[in-house]
Parts: sequence; C-alpha cells; structure tokens
Amino acid sequence: MAKRKIDGVLLLDKPFGYSSNGALQKCRWLLSAEKGGHTGVLDPFATGLLPLCFGEATKFAQRMLDADKAYRATIKLGEVSTTLDGEGEIRKSGEVTCDEVQVRLVLGRFLGVITQVPPMYSALKFEGKALYEYARQGVEIERAARQIEIYALDLIEFAEDVLVVDVRCSKGTYIRVLADDIGKALGCGAYLTGLRRTRTAGFSIDDAINLADFEAMELSARDACLLPPDVLLQDLPRMDLTDAEYARMRYGMTVDRQSLEGEYRLYAPGETKDNARFIGLGEVAEGVLRPKRLLSGLC
Repeated sequence: MAKRKIDGVLLLDKPFGYSSNGALQKCRWLLSAEKGGHTGVLDPFATGLLPLCFGEATKFAQRMLDADKAYRATIKLGEVSTTLDGEGEIRKSGEVTCDEVQVRLVLGRFLGVITQVPPMYSALKFEGKALYEYARQGVEIERAARQIEIYALDLIEFAEDVLVVDVRCSKGTYIRVLADDIGKALGCGAYLTGLRRTRTAGFSIDDAINLADFEAMELSARDACLLPPDVLLQDLPRMDLTDAEYARMRYGMTVDRQSLEGEYRLYAPGETKDNARFIGLGEVAEGVLRPKRLLSGLC
C-alpha cells in the first residue's frame, strides 16, 4: 500500500520487548503513514503508555519529551544487576531485613528535588557513541549527576523481597537508578524487575490501545484511533483568530495581542463557529502574537 499523509496521535500501550522506535515503525506500517515519530524512549524492558505522532502532529512531539511521567515499578530487594534491571547479570547483594515501616521511611527520602547519576546502560551520548556501547566493552565513563524531581512515591505492595511502587516524576528520571538507590538506602541492594508507564503529559494508560488489538483492526478502524494533533497542546490556552488575523498568520505575519503573554493553540475560523480549524502554535511577547509552529499547507 502507498504511504499516506495522515495526521494524528496514537496512544499505544507498548508491549514488552519492543523498542520505542520498533513500536513506532510497526504502527507506521500498519497505518501506511508517510511520517511518524515517538515522544520519548521507553526501554524494550518496559511496557505502557507511548504516544506516537504522525504527520503534522510530529511538529509538537518535543512537548511530550519535556512532560512529567508516571510509572508502576517492581523492585527486587537483596540482588543487584549490572544494567540495574532484569536484562543484566544478577548477583546476590545482601539480606532483606527491612520491614514496611522502614521501607516507607526510605521511600520518603527520595521525594522532592534529588540528583541522579545516569546509568552506563543508557542511550546518552559520549563523544558520539551511546553510553551502553562503552558499557558492553567494559568501559566506564564518568557521568555528571543530574537534578530531577520525584513528585510522589507510593508503596503499593511489599511482599518478602519485592516492592511495587507508583512513581510520579519529572522528565529525565531513570527509574532503574531510583530502584538501585532505594536498594542502597535499605542496605540490601535492589534492581528493577518490571516497569510500566501509566501517564505522560495528561494522557493515561487507560486510554491506550495495545499493539495486538491495533494490528487486528481494519485500516479504517486504526485511523479512528488517532487523536487530532492539537491534543498535544491541550495544556495551553486556546486562541481563535478572525479571518483577517488568520490571513496574516498563514503568511508569517504578526497580530496585535495586547495584555497577553505566552504560548497559545491557534484556530482559524471554520464554516460555522463550532468547526474552527487548528492551525498550530503561536506565542505572544510584548503584546505581539507571532506564529511559532504552524501546520503545513496553510498558504
């Protein structure tokens, strides 16, 4: 089938074993889409919410990269892993003697703004190569600590040597590192055995579709799963333009907007008041609205 120009956002429940790019390419093939992009890496080891962008929606994918995230993590105590998760070499690290009270006290220490050292088994680049390439060669690269924020860290289950926790955190948080740090704080060591992303940027796993169900659909049903591109900007206020203002915007010209500041979702008039058309992202500074990122084909 010929590639199609389609625009929209698919909320995918990524299965275990797929890289983010692998899941994207599979869905792109299922949609016969010309252009696609994902909204941030979710390791093959992890499952859960992965918004995929197609066509014009890819212009706003960066906002998803910067968004806060939420996860359900399963952590094994008393053992550690070379990769900090279940894909590495596992060895026993200590006896698990903590009780639930101690666990809750330790979890509380990680709330708020903290620092993390990125793991060697990560896609971060050093001199043009991913860190995991050095790690596979047994080479350790010094990494600078990064500041992240843990908004919530709730204990869901504690049974013998296994913790299940829900984490809400800022972008750039490595849950593998968090699991390792929790194990160190408990004095017994730990590694991440399971990870599921449950929320990102206001989207919930409850609204996502799993890959097997998506593949089983007819093409028209797959198309119906796509959300419009402006869902990626729902946190921004809406601005409706007049015909004259839209004419200026589409040619890259400015519009007067006194007493306003910041970014806005922009809409052009439709045939009726209820079917205004989303045209992109604009920004107001010093009372002047400028187009920041507009959809193609407006001129």
